[in-house]
Parts: sequence; structure tokens; C-alpha cells
Amino acid sequence: MRGGFIVQLNTNNKRALPNKYERHKLFGSVEPGPKTKPTEKEGMADLQNKQNDFLFDLDAVGIANVKYPVFIKSDIDPVNQTSIGEFSFSSSVSKNSKGTNMSRFTEQLHAYLIDGSIDISLENLKQFTKELAVRLKQNDAFLEVSFAWFFERKSPSVMYSGFNHADAFIRIQYSKEFGYDITTGLTGTITTLCPCSKEISEYSAHNQRGNVTMEIELDESFDETSTDWKTVLLEAAESNASARIYPVLKRPDEKRVTEEAYENPRFVEDMVRLVAADLYEQAFIRAFHVSCRNEESIHLHDAVASITYDKTNEMN
Repeated sequence: MRGGFIVQLNTNNKRALPNKYERHKLFGSVEPGPKTKPTEKEGMADLQNKQNDFLFDLDAVGIANVKYPVFIKSDIDPVNQTSIGEFSFSSSVSKNSKGTNMSRFTEQLHAYLIDGSIDISLENLKQFTKELAVRLKQNDAFLEVSFAWFFERKSPSVMYSGFNHADAFIRIQYSKEFGYDITTGLTGTITTLCPCSKEISEYSAHNQRGNVTMEIELDESFDETSTDWKTVLLEAAESNASARIYPVLKRPDEKRVTEEAYENPRFVEDMVRLVAADLYEQAFIRAFHVSCRNEESIHLHDAVASITYDKTNEMN
């Protein structure tokens, strides 16, 4: 049908196409050549496992950009959710080995699939990383997964609900000698209102959307069954902002959010210092990095600031 009219095909002029085999030949396909090499794994050469002096140790060899469904637990609704995780895996390789067997990374990932997704709790990922080192016959292994984490957010006055999301990640470094190093992180989106604009203007002040990114090193004593690190980081970003971000706002909500932002002006410098103070007070956080990027509404450029702090240095 074209433009509301039915078009009748003239079957009398239908072309006679060559069959699919002939069409493939037309576009370059050729007959398989003679097969002389082994077809069974036991008879195939394994170049990656070749042993020799290959000049240098390798810090990391692995794969990246592996997307798999993941299962996430949260202490705010929805408490059980699935998302898409983007994985990276690696291990070190000594100079005596040519390389690693790449298939073992995805082979193990799929083995951890339960009910169609990968549980990305810290305990499960720690076990995964240790087993990966054993599978690779190495003394260490590294895993990183990034994912979108969703949370329900009600508007402040009318209480209409919707979903927001934050981008989060987990990094786990396992060493047979030193154990685990675990870093997690989250980027929360906020509203900031410019203190300078408020100070110098007769009325109004410009505001913008800001992104607060937090990376934290977890203390060995951290218990994810009693504390959700995702909500702690989200609250650190949002509670120090000029205003929070909402998926649904009716007019009473918009009035409240606008006035709240005006009452709590923030520079990017203010944001990173306030967020850093909240993270500093969390006993399970050993070290942290906080950055803020404001997408300026009256400039083409962004405003940025950051803080890095290691609490363990205070113990020395």
C-alpha cells in the first residue's frame, strides 16, 4: 500500500533469481578447501600456553566490553532488580608465558548465570575473581562491572512516583598473596544553583545540572548485608546539593524544588567538600575520590572540582 492506495504486483514480470547457493557463489563464496589440521582440542596447538622467555611481564591481559544481565539488590525500591552489566576481566601474565586463554573469562561468567542474570553482590564477585585466578592458573585476577542502578523517587509535595537511575561500578582485585582490594563508585545527578549569581542579581539566579562522581575503597570489615554502599553514596551527593532531581514534578513540586535550590546555593568547590565530609564520616570507607562537573547554563564550558583523600594516612 502506498499513500493509501493498494498496489497490485505484476506476477507475470517476476524475476527468476538464481538459488541461494548460486547467489553466494556470485558474491564470492567458494567451496571449502582440504582440511589437514586436527579438529579435536587435544590435537590442536595451544599458542597461548607456550612457555619461553617473552621479554616482559604483563600487568594485565584480558577482555573488556562484555555485556551480561545482572541482578542487583538494593535497600530502596525496587529492592530486587535486573540491569545490564558491562564487564572487564584480566590477570597478570609472567614473561615466561606467551598469553592467556581468553575463552576462560566468558566461560566462567556464563557458569555464574543464575535465572538469567549474574548476581553482582560483593561476596559473589569476590568468589568469582578468586576462582578466575585459579582457572587462569595465575596468582591474581581483576574484575570490573559497571551498571545502571534504578531507584524510586517520589516528588516532594504531590508524591508522584517515578524511576531515577545512577551509574555505578564495582572493581575487585584479587591477589593470592595479599587478598582483595575492593573499590566501588557511583555518579549521582543533582541540581546546583550558583551562589555568585544569587549574590549579585536583583532577582533570580542561574542553576544547572551537576554530576557528582564518587569512588571509594571499602574497608575489609564492610558488611553489605547491613549497609548498601549505593544508597550511602547517592545520599552523600543529593543531600548536599542545591536540590535533588525528580522524574515527575507537578506545579506544587516545582515550586518547592525551585525555592529549595535558591535556599541552598552551591559552587562545585562546595559540593566536593561537603560530599567529602559525608564520606569521611563513614567508617567503612578507607579512601575516596570525589569529583563534581556542573553543566553550566550560562556558559559553553563545564565547571569542575575534585578531592582525593586517604584516611589510612592518618593512622601513620
